Amino acid sequence: MALNCGIVGLPNVGKSTIFSALSSAKAEAANYPFCTIEPNKGIVPVPDPRLDRLVEIFKPERRIPAVVEFVDIAGLVAGASKGEGLGNQFLAHIRETGIIAHVVRCFDNPDIIHVANR
Repeated sequence: MALNCGIVGLPNVGKSTIFSALSSAKAEAANYPFCTIEPNKGIVPVPDPRLDRLVEIFKPERRIPAVVEFVDIAGLVAGASKGEGLGNQFLAHIRETGIIAHVVRCFDNPDIIHVANR
């Protein structure tokens, strides 16, 4: 069973960009809210030198590394509990993850739309 990590945050904070960098998958990242509707999923093997050593010692038929599944989840907006944005669908996607990574916008760029129009 793989560990899975949901990447969450407001729209247009860089969730899909981080997902693409972590997983080498090509998630669409565009300058408008809700570019991501359905979650993007990417599986990444976890480097572990101990596994390499064990393979040398025991010479198994197969080498199976630990993996982490990253899930790029659509942005959460104010009012989601009342059905705005993706609402309950967003919560259903989060419920399926074991870890939540919260991405926060820490930059000012007038060319990138801010969800609160700031």
